[in-house]
Amino acid sequence: MSKRDYYEVLEVSKGASKEEIKKAYRKKAIKFHPDKNQGDKAAEEKFKEAAEAYEVLSSEEKRQRYDQYGHAGVGGAAGGGFGGGGMSMDDIFSHFGDIFGGGFGGFGGFGGGSSRGGRRVNKGSNLRVKVKLNLSEIANGAEKKIKVKKHVECKHCSGSGAENGSSYSNCSTCHGSGQVTRISNTILGQMQTASTCPTCGGEGKIITNKCKPCAGEGVMRDEEVISLNIPAGVEEGMQLSLTGKGNAARRGGVNGDLLVLIEEEKHPDLVRDGNNLIYSLNVSIPDAILGKAVEIPTVDGAVKVKIEPGTQPGKILRLRGKGLPEVNSYGKGDLLVHIQVFIPKEVSKDERKVIEKLQGAESFEPQEGQSEGFFSRMRSMFD
Repeated sequence: MSKRDYYEVLEVSKGASKEEIKKAYRKKAIKFHPDKNQGDKAAEEKFKEAAEAYEVLSSEEKRQRYDQYGHAGVGGAAGGGFGGGGMSMDDIFSHFGDIFGGGFGGFGGFGGGSSRGGRRVNKGSNLRVKVKLNLSEIANGAEKKIKVKKHVECKHCSGSGAENGSSYSNCSTCHGSGQVTRISNTILGQMQTASTCPTCGGEGKIITNKCKPCAGEGVMRDEEVISLNIPAGVEEGMQLSLTGKGNAARRGGVNGDLLVLIEEEKHPDLVRDGNNLIYSLNVSIPDAILGKAVEIPTVDGAVKVKIEPGTQPGKILRLRGKGLPEVNSYGKGDLLVHIQVFIPKEVSKDERKVIEKLQGAESFEPQEGQSEGFFSRMRSMFD
């Protein structure tokens, strides 16, 4: 497979200046950086291709040979090895450290570690779990215990990855610093760059006697029971974070976090609307006319409410403070009771006679400014 033209790779003209080439490469490298495109082999190849193009076009000597003889002039004949010099990922980052300042575009180092510069600190991955809560738990807060399958610290070596916890030696390549320094010759003179040590992976030390149960990783797959203190007032879709409760990191690094996604269980009678609760109360025609004391469910048990005589359909009773609290606040919502008057579809002969006697009675006629909806519906049921 033939290689693409280096100018085409960086999307610059053949007369592009050094600064234009540098800017074009930085743009490509950030776009296709492996940390940003994890698992994407195509992006990784484009990242390498851009580095190869920049290595040639940024050097006056190599660029001149390339312009005259093409890929053959820089030791990279069509179908040959990457970069004509067998460059590795570490070579890429070290050779072009002058562009990215050793930290590269705001992305972390490979393999879940910290910044590429300096000694690597392993980082455990985050975990995500769902927790279901009923309205009572949401109203009052809740303590939950959940069992999570995850990577935990190896008990045999206390997470160190080494037998007896002391079988380490400084890396002979980087002498414990976690990075190696290279000096390259450029047209501006010698340039010193630093990159992650390829021998120890940036940790600065080598395990001479690995822990057998965890094979030197310092972590094992197991289950852990985790206690959750969930504050009152949480709602569906809200996410809580427990620092350090995710997967344990390799060899005593920084543990990941546990992300808890809240799910609400439906209440049989109450509907949530923000911090307010809504309850639909059906009352009979006689109760709406004469009034009655009824029980209303709340998250903390039933309460008695008086339906006043002459209560109209659609009336809303507000029970202040009987709703849900705001998260980390003293505010609390209300319970809104929506009154609905029940009108039967069928009545007995005796009931019909009673209703017919009421037809035309002055008390049952709509007053001025009063909605006729209720009374007209009531009559229509018995006509």
